[in-house]
Order: sequence, then C-alpha cells, then structure tokens
Amino acid sequence: MEIIHDPERKTFSMIINGYTGYVSYQIRNGKLDILHTVVPFQIGGQGVASQLVKAAYDYAINNRLKPSATCSYAVIWLQRHPEYRDQ
Repeated sequence: MEIIHDPERKTFSMIINGYTGYVSYQIRNGKLDILHTVVPFQIGGQGVASQLVKAAYDYAINNRLKPSATCSYAVIWLQRHPEYRDQ
C-alpha cells in the first residue's frame, strides 16, 4: 500500500479499496504537528492510521523537525513510540 505525501495540502494519505485514510499536519516552530488522523471505518483495523502517522514522523525526522501531536491518536502513538518522541 502506497503512502502519498502532498506537501501543498500538508497530508499523508493511503487509498484502500477506494477509501482514503489520511493525516493532516502543520509545520511550525521546528515541529511537525499532526492535527487530524482520519480512517474510514471500511478500512479500519488494518493499521492504516499507524502507518500514516509513522510516515509523517519519519518525514519530520528526515527534515530535522520534531514530531508533535494535537490529534489524540497521534498523541497515543508518540507515547507508544518513544524513539520518535525523544527526537
């Protein structure tokens, strides 16, 4: 499954069976802040949200940005992945 980064829209997305899951973010003060994580129930339970959040934070680290989270899912994801939180 391919993850598509659209820097103009500030999203990472994935399409599965015609349904699109995505995370939206903003970059401010040296941080990439995930604002929303949206996965339609039709493709839920497949790890889509986790893959999208990871892709966004990998992008952040590769671009010398600190991972940050406003979205409640991303907050929990960072708690479970301290290797990203401590960047």
